[in-house]
Amino acid sequence: MHIPDPLIPLFDDGIIHEVIRPLMSGKEASVYVVRARDQICVAKVYKDAKHRSFRQRADYAEGRTVRNSRQARAMAKGSKYGKELLEAQWQNAEIDALYRLHEAGVRVPTPLHHGENVLLMEMITDAEGRPAPRLWDVRLTAPEATKIHQFLIRQTVRMLCAGMVHGDLSEYNILMGEDGPVIIDLPQTTDAAHNRNSERIFLRDVKNLKNYLGRFDPRLRKSQYGREIWDLYRRGQLHPESELTGRFQRGRQRVDVNSVIAEIQASAAEANTRPMSAYQKKKQRQVAEAATEAQKRAEREEKARQRAAQQKESGGKKEGGPNNDGGQAKRRRRRRRRRRGGQGRPPKADS
Repeated sequence: MHIPDPLIPLFDDGIIHEVIRPLMSGKEASVYVVRARDQICVAKVYKDAKHRSFRQRADYAEGRTVRNSRQARAMAKGSKYGKELLEAQWQNAEIDALYRLHEAGVRVPTPLHHGENVLLMEMITDAEGRPAPRLWDVRLTAPEATKIHQFLIRQTVRMLCAGMVHGDLSEYNILMGEDGPVIIDLPQTTDAAHNRNSERIFLRDVKNLKNYLGRFDPRLRKSQYGREIWDLYRRGQLHPESELTGRFQRGRQRVDVNSVIAEIQASAAEANTRPMSAYQKKKQRQVAEAATEAQKRAEREEKARQRAAQQKESGGKKEGGPNNDGGQAKRRRRRRRRRRGGQGRPPKADS
């Protein structure tokens, strides 16, 4: 078949001898079955960065250090050069994760070679030598689902003991090889110790496994391995063979409120001793002006309400108050005229 352009340098160097066929294509990369180093393996060709989105990568990339300050600024700004650096970092993260996890005993494809935008690695096959299907493509019985779940939970423990979290572990990123499940697709792997999002990401990975395999064995949905494993990791008691129960109960220790308040007060006092920047002074002035304007507006509204109340009260007096002769005084005059009747009034002249 036609040799894809990214694989030509590997042909020229004699690393790849033949491209057999394309295996799959996704949003991150295209995968080909190739013959290299006298064996059948797969070549993962990463797609051009401009054709892919960098959204949500910050959650995974936190904790990945960049020594060059210029590169760090370019990556933060998202410039063309910065995106190229992010792409290189994204690819290198998968390479580093493969070697690191392989050494830690996690069942991942064995890496064979890494070139520009290309990763050569072991091809995972089923019992008949064909490319292994994804976990999503396999129908399971309840005992099989339970066994696979236990194996994958142990793999997440080994990954965490190696200081890493997969970040996108699901039925789509697990291959069912001849010897059991194999975890793939690692560019979003994150550092468990230096990423503030690592706990949330790890719990999501374990939950994905529980929810999917729980379709075949509903009892798995009640397990709490994620919380249990992370608690052991946080307390420094997690190792690859840690005994797990799948149950977890939060500690109910009483919170020392006084120490929390003291810590807050100390932080506030420290913040007050620091000189404010020009921006902070500007914001403080804007807040003070807004507060003054709000107070003046409240005073104007209160005066307006008082005037309205006074006008309402004075209007009531005009309609029937004691100082108003428009109502009762007129009625008194009419009554006096009726009492006099016609007395003293001269008779009408005959016409």
